[in-house]
Amino acid sequence: MDNKEKDVRENRDVRAEETANSLPANGKNRKRNSTVRTNKLWMWLGIIVLVFILLYWLFAIGTFEDMMGVFNG
Repeated sequence: MDNKEKDVRENRDVRAEETANSLPANGKNRKRNSTVRTNKLWMWLGIIVLVFILLYWLFAIGTFEDMMGVFNG
């Protein structure tokens, strides 16, 4: 009985340590994944803004109007 109780106690200790160690690791993994997701969203937002700035600039200098024949000047 003593050996069995000793094994049970050791198993409980090992399981408790694994659970305690896995909780911070899980939290760090979730934070890392959410950070990566947020960074990707900001990157795509920046790309979309740059595309709109490029299109506005092309209209502002009249490139598209000349190609479409809006002005005859």
